[in-house]
Amino acid sequence: MPKIWFITGAGRGFGRQFATAALSRGDKVAATARTKSTLDDLAAQYDDALLPLELDVTNRTDVISAVNAATEAFGRLDVVVNNAGYGLFGAVEEISEQELRDQMEVNLFGAFHVTQAVLPQLRTQGSGHIIQISTIGGIAGLPNLGGYSASKWALEGLSESLAAEVAPFGINVTLIEPGLFGTDWAGSSAVHATPQPQYEPLRDAANAQIATMPPGMIGDPAAAADAILTIVDADKPPLRVLFGTLPTMMVPTLYADRLATWEAWKAVSLQANGG
Repeated sequence: MPKIWFITGAGRGFGRQFATAALSRGDKVAATARTKSTLDDLAAQYDDALLPLELDVTNRTDVISAVNAATEAFGRLDVVVNNAGYGLFGAVEEISEQELRDQMEVNLFGAFHVTQAVLPQLRTQGSGHIIQISTIGGIAGLPNLGGYSASKWALEGLSESLAAEVAPFGINVTLIEPGLFGTDWAGSSAVHATPQPQYEPLRDAANAQIATMPPGMIGDPAAAADAILTIVDADKPPLRVLFGTLPTMMVPTLYADRLATWEAWKAVSLQANGG
């Protein structure tokens, strides 16, 4: 039976790849984009299998209207992909308060709005799968990406609680944590804080590291789309899944270091407990 998808940020990047993969196998997709015309070619190709919707996920009223339109058009929702978001680049000292608030509005509150809007329908159905597009930066704080990481760490915590809350209703939640992929995430869709010269060495080192990475470290967005189909078709999908080669190399070391630190400071942990 074809699945019904609701995908935000489907005009380009991961969102477009996910929408194309779902449509190409016969599923139906309500696809949102800030500019609906970016979906015109998909609409022409897939006709009534695609419902294109113009949406700014920071507008809660419009999110509810878009979800209602998708439900009315297709009768149900099976997969909800909170993909809309962007990267904020800058050291913590460099980013402005407004830049951080804007980052939270899109990456956290946008997903929050969509999640709350779809839950009544999913609970009524007794089924559904919410996919939250996080990042390796959602479990590892990366230099020059403190604001972005903060938004994704918040999404991770929100989603883990959500997963426990909605499991009794037959609803699954999955956090996808990509590494570097060949999308426009670091290009025209990114926001850059006003740089301070003190942090230029940090940026130079990061850029040099990326420039010298083997090609296999940068993932293929089309392959990520195939991978998401595997996840939504699984009987028991994971709460968290890494996308790409780089995270599978980084995360084991990251958690080993954390466990070692907690063990080394266990005496202080017990001291803090008192008694």
